[in-house]
Amino acid sequence: MEFNDVIHGHRSIRQYEDREVSQEVLGRVLEAGIRASSSGNMQSYSIVVTRDKELRKKLYTPHMDQSMVLDAPVLLTFCADFNRMRKWLELNDAPVHFDNYMSFMIGTIDATLASQNCALAAENEGLGICYMGSTLANCDQIGELLNLPPGVVPVVGYSLGYPAEAPALRDRLPQHGLVHYEQYQDYTDEQIEDIYKDRNEKGWQRYMDVPKLKAMTEELGLKNLAQVYTIAKYTKESHLEYSQTILNYLEKQNFMNNGGSN
Repeated sequence: MEFNDVIHGHRSIRQYEDREVSQEVLGRVLEAGIRASSSGNMQSYSIVVTRDKELRKKLYTPHMDQSMVLDAPVLLTFCADFNRMRKWLELNDAPVHFDNYMSFMIGTIDATLASQNCALAAENEGLGICYMGSTLANCDQIGELLNLPPGVVPVVGYSLGYPAEAPALRDRLPQHGLVHYEQYQDYTDEQIEDIYKDRNEKGWQRYMDVPKLKAMTEELGLKNLAQVYTIAKYTKESHLEYSQTILNYLEKQNFMNNGGSN
């Protein structure tokens, strides 16, 4: 495929053919991820490939009962990983640290860069993907199921397989609403209205076109897309709960050393 076609043709795929992804194809996808940029070329991430159906059944619940966990032949989980490097440092009589929040962020960025390289390579191979925010939201449960040792945290994951659907392309905010030249320019109310104009209309219509989603909005008395996002989809309470889950897991996985005395 042409590179621009891959970039501009992305869509989330939730329905998959009953067809395996060969190791040859998967190997090319993973190699593309490994070629991604990384901080200091440390490659502070690991990629967990899950094909086993029984394990995917166990992952179904922490992945919030999303059908593609069972229907796709492969799940990829990208983890911030300083376990491997810490072992290497110890073997070479070097100071062993990387046990703080900055290290977690470095690993998270590395893992995310690798994940997007893999995603583009997969789509170039005719595969489809669907990112799952549940990977980070329920990182503790997923980490336990994937047998992750201290120093490793799942941050990004998606289903992978041959598409059995061709959903319409989703809209994106316009470039002028996302890009700032030289310095950040804060938005006026008028600019916000302009940037979100199409999203307000198309996003709301998408909910109205699906009977189940329309019934939900009516039951909750929602009047616009902003209310859908904050009252139905991403509530303050849920984000606070997930935040605490992540912080607790970072502590457990040895990423919260603040330099203070114990």
